[in-house]
Amino acid sequence: MFLLLLLMQPMFSGFARADSVLPHFLDSISLSKIYPGADKIGAPEGKPPIAPVYKSGKQIGFVFLTSDFVNTTGYSGKPIHQLVAIDMQGVIRKVLLVEHHEPIVLVGIPESRIKAVLKDYEGMDVGKLVAGTQDHKIDVVSGATVTVMVMDDTILRGAIKVARQYGLAGLKAEKKASGPIASINPDINVVEDWQTLLKEGSVKELKITLGEINKAFAESDTPAAGNFPEQGDDKDVFIELYGAMVSVPSIGRSLLGENEYKNLKKKLKPGEQALLLAGDGRFSFKGSGYVRGGIFDRFQIIQGDVSVRFHDRYHKRLRHLAAKGAPDLKDVDLFIIPAALKFNAAKPWTLKLLVSRNIGPTKKVFLTYELKYHTPKKYLKFTEPKEASASHSSLSKKTTAIWKKMWQLKTPEIIVLGLGLLVLTMIFFFQDWLVKRPKLTDRVRIGFLIYTLFVIGWYFNAQLSVVNILAMFNALVSGFNWDYFLMEPLIFILWSSVAAALLFWGRGPYCGWLCPFGSLQELLNRIAKFFHIKQITVPWFAHERLWALKYIIFLGLFGLSFHSLGWAEKLAEVEPFKTAIVLKFVREWPFVLFAVAVLIPGLFIERFYCRYICPLGAALAIPGRMRMFSWLKRYKECGSPCQRCANECMVQSIHPEGNINVNECLYCLHCQVVYSDEYNCPVAIKKRQKRERQQAKPAYVLKEEAEREVKLDIDKK
Repeated sequence: MFLLLLLMQPMFSGFARADSVLPHFLDSISLSKIYPGADKIGAPEGKPPIAPVYKSGKQIGFVFLTSDFVNTTGYSGKPIHQLVAIDMQGVIRKVLLVEHHEPIVLVGIPESRIKAVLKDYEGMDVGKLVAGTQDHKIDVVSGATVTVMVMDDTILRGAIKVARQYGLAGLKAEKKASGPIASINPDINVVEDWQTLLKEGSVKELKITLGEINKAFAESDTPAAGNFPEQGDDKDVFIELYGAMVSVPSIGRSLLGENEYKNLKKKLKPGEQALLLAGDGRFSFKGSGYVRGGIFDRFQIIQGDVSVRFHDRYHKRLRHLAAKGAPDLKDVDLFIIPAALKFNAAKPWTLKLLVSRNIGPTKKVFLTYELKYHTPKKYLKFTEPKEASASHSSLSKKTTAIWKKMWQLKTPEIIVLGLGLLVLTMIFFFQDWLVKRPKLTDRVRIGFLIYTLFVIGWYFNAQLSVVNILAMFNALVSGFNWDYFLMEPLIFILWSSVAAALLFWGRGPYCGWLCPFGSLQELLNRIAKFFHIKQITVPWFAHERLWALKYIIFLGLFGLSFHSLGWAEKLAEVEPFKTAIVLKFVREWPFVLFAVAVLIPGLFIERFYCRYICPLGAALAIPGRMRMFSWLKRYKECGSPCQRCANECMVQSIHPEGNINVNECLYCLHCQVVYSDEYNCPVAIKKRQKRERQQAKPAYVLKEEAEREVKLDIDKK
């Protein structure tokens, strides 16, 4: 399926919509919802377009569409459109999610939960955000991390661009770089002592005494903070903080030492940078937040509009500074800046240190101090700028950054899923050994189904859906790029494993082993059998006609997506995956009722939904015909006269003639267990009995039979 869609990409590459849809959304939504308190909204103007908003004839702000200012493409490959209302002071007044096609939301998360996150942006001051004086934390919705991160990134970057364009919040338009571009020169490798590093600016210092900090709090906006001074001599050190960019070869070798620098180089991935912070005194720049939650909350690094806060996984504690003459400091720590943030070590940056003071049981006052840094010119090289290639204009660097972030954030889940896929691969490659042990095979299968349901499904929310296929096709229509699909690592890995499995075994490995909803059905049916609930065998003539229903459903959804992707996505609710797996039945009652309605028949007819309704199973069965191997063994007697496997197949995928229909087979391996069972399979029973008779014959009889066979062979020749 995916190969087919990729081949079709050139046919649709020119269909993407380029014009702004801001007027459409402004016309379809009431003004009170777009900009509370306004009485008029003007016509959009400018490029990108932005609409002025008025109250009593006076302009009070603007409304813009995030997708007009930044690349808002999400996992679906289509833009996430959000209307943002911002006032003349650069304060965000409202954010509305007006259109999206995110499959993670369509099949997993209630849109109301996503929209609730947008309330947090109301009252956000863009100027303070850029200055780093206003904290901002993403309220990530579990299961929709990518979508929320894309939305957050585009709201903030779009608001900053608008504020700069119109001079809101005191921001000015960024000047385009002119002249040579600076970058780190890797060929300069010199080792300097501590004093030289300080003198040339390779190490920057921020030093605050007790007297200075007490005076600053006393003169702050909260004078009461002066009533709680630090005790001691005014000349005593409150904090002595040093910062340096140790991914610069010379600075790194000087401060870390040769061995530690070599370790750092091995650890750094392309695009990553390393920062060293060292400190002493009563106040630690590290704080205690990283112990509780892994976040270093007392400082952040600001470079342009990029803000960097560090997590403990990007941190390493060092014993000392290696530079000759360096002081013995209490804290010496190494921090890695992920490549996703596009931090430029050759450009200036600022460390903002947040110092707090308790002035009551629950009240604190904060002061901000700055340590400004720029890498000395002697360690830089300068090149003339080149024009950006047009081939990269369709995808912002930030989009690429987000998918890399997601793979980093979900590393534990990726490892657990990878181990599960490895185990399943071993099961299939060594199935001949496994199926000869029926009890072990059954226990392995039950264990894997539990892992699929509880871990892949209910914990990871990694349930594939036909919506993913519609999103893939739609991405080809609107401009395909792999980065969009890399943003959900677990879904991407599962689809990759499905693609590989289709070539080896067909659709069975996913539908039979890796589908959480399929696992739920089978486990419920096993419970039903345990309580002796009578099972129904669907007559063959009805069964082979009913299984066509799921293909009709899939083709209907696929065809409808040509006309309206939105309608196709809504009708894809014929899959109860969102209700039963992702939302764990916590949803509006009609959806829960439908999910239960398709599960109940499965108590009597094993895998009822998989057999007759599932459009995803139908979609996988089509390319599954291309499989290269046929590892399910059959005897010539299968089907004529023996019907043992056909009668015991849980989804009736074995025809009366004995052949296995791979389009319907879930690769449960039960037929292979029967095939190898010398006490259940009639053919295997005969082979065992013959072997036992041979073993029971006296030696002289066996010798006579052997001589007779040799004589017959000679006569034939």
